[in-house]
Amino acid sequence: MCGICGVVGHRQATPIVFEGLRRLEYRGYDSAGIATLNADGHIERRRAAGKLDNLGKVLEQAPLHGKTAIGHTRWATHGAPTENNAHPHGTARVAIVHNGIIENFETLRTELEAEGQSFETETDSETIAKLVDHYLGAGQSPREAAFSALRRLEGAYAVAMIFAEHEGLMIGARHGAPLAVGFGEGEMFLGSDSLALAPLTRRIAYLDDGDCVVLSREGAEFFDHSGERVERTIQTTALIAGAVGKDGYRHYMEKELHEHPLVIGQTLQRMIDPATRKVVLPEMPFDLASVPRAVITACGSAFFAGVVGRYWLEEIARLPVDIDVASEMRYRNPPLTPGSLGILISQSGETADTLAAMRGLKNAGLPILSVLNAEHSSMARESDVVLGTVAGPEISVASTKAFTAQLTVLACLTIAIARARGELDETGEEELVSALLDLPSRAAEVFTHDDAIRKMASVVAEARDVLYLGRGSAYPVAMEGALKLKEISYIHAEAYAAGEMKHGPISLIDRTVPIVATVPSGVLFDKTLSNLQEAKARGGRLLAFTDEAGADRLSAIAEQTIALPKVHPFVTPIIQTIGVQMLAYETALLKGTDVDQPRNLAKSVTVE
Repeated sequence: MCGICGVVGHRQATPIVFEGLRRLEYRGYDSAGIATLNADGHIERRRAAGKLDNLGKVLEQAPLHGKTAIGHTRWATHGAPTENNAHPHGTARVAIVHNGIIENFETLRTELEAEGQSFETETDSETIAKLVDHYLGAGQSPREAAFSALRRLEGAYAVAMIFAEHEGLMIGARHGAPLAVGFGEGEMFLGSDSLALAPLTRRIAYLDDGDCVVLSREGAEFFDHSGERVERTIQTTALIAGAVGKDGYRHYMEKELHEHPLVIGQTLQRMIDPATRKVVLPEMPFDLASVPRAVITACGSAFFAGVVGRYWLEEIARLPVDIDVASEMRYRNPPLTPGSLGILISQSGETADTLAAMRGLKNAGLPILSVLNAEHSSMARESDVVLGTVAGPEISVASTKAFTAQLTVLACLTIAIARARGELDETGEEELVSALLDLPSRAAEVFTHDDAIRKMASVVAEARDVLYLGRGSAYPVAMEGALKLKEISYIHAEAYAAGEMKHGPISLIDRTVPIVATVPSGVLFDKTLSNLQEAKARGGRLLAFTDEAGADRLSAIAEQTIALPKVHPFVTPIIQTIGVQMLAYETALLKGTDVDQPRNLAKSVTVE
């Protein structure tokens, strides 16, 4: 959530920071601002509510000049998304930008007000600026004042600070929220992630939790939570400036939907040996064969990927699985079977609830295997094993290609565990691997149904409420479809296991409530068909995603039926997912919503 970009250099900084913020728009935000040190050493700020273009108009009317600058895109937590509450916050002596939540801000604010400080905003973040200003007023240097203030903060934060009369100085810190340092030639950069810095440098260092960094034009000094000088590894990121263009598509989401085949293929290339056609995992610090149980936890779409993974692991590998959303798992304190494997799933690797749940599982003695799209993230650094999804940057706030990449990794992991446990012989493994290798071409075929999906979307777009139904591994696909529709079209949608419809949701059914069903042919087809006939009998408008084998039978009761490519039942959830994601996208287009940056949402949720 939120985005930070800063530069200490030899060029005019505002254009650099503004473009950095542009690259952070994918994270979700509702206001933006930039602060610079001008030629006489004073701090100047420009802020605006709404989209970054609004800030651009402000800057056109009142430009900022200076070579040291920080910028921010804010996702509101404390205080409404107004210009006054937008970052940077500051005083005459310091300006700060902040991602996260300061949990003890009320205590600090009361203390500072008692000492004569006045506050202009409703935010918790302003407390940081006022606290640093307090220590500056007491005679401390910028570094001393920043470190003194940071020691007082409780909660999660990534912070960047600049100081009046101190050209070429920037201080950053992180505790629970990511922050990256970029190394240039005679200039240094600070960003929420490497994507913000991609056009500027490929040499990146990541702050560990509790770190502070002092930047100058010449380089960076890193300090750990105790204030001791430390070294942080400079890595070369694979991201390049052109990696995040729309490539002629109308939206990033449309582009990322069409990248499903490529992403699935790239992920399989990493996990399957082409010579032996076997799944190859990195070296494990534990024995897959002796793992008695798995514990899966994640948030949002990643959680739904985990639910599909549970079906696979239990059915194919015969491994018992517990699963819970991370925001609940971290507080439930469940009894854990010794030797169990913790499986964490996250696109960003920075999701606060998932990270906290991971630490809880680690503290309980569980080895941690994480499925991540960001292999230099906090979760990556704290995991025992990382299985990377080769999805590349995902700019649209609503996840698409990262989800199918997560499913692809979980499918490969299932095969490896099943083989290790003796639940899958060589013939069985060859069958499942062949199904996976067939996926990219089958996924590309889904896009031949564009017109049919648009026609289906025209029905959904007219509704206020939509029900999604599925059984077995098609149920979490229905959950993903309902979430995507809610996220980007703002239509209320709920997913149910099809057999549960008669236990309550059936009372909602009438001609105004479309029912989107994920109904692949297979052992559960007839059971799901019975549920849909119950809905049809009550006036339900049925919209079905199936395959060639199921299309004829469904067409007798469904208003619209889309026959997606027929694939092995093992990988059907991945194909079905592309269909329901496309339906959400086409519906959002008809509704005229902001597809890539839906209201109130953030890409990387780094607070509870």
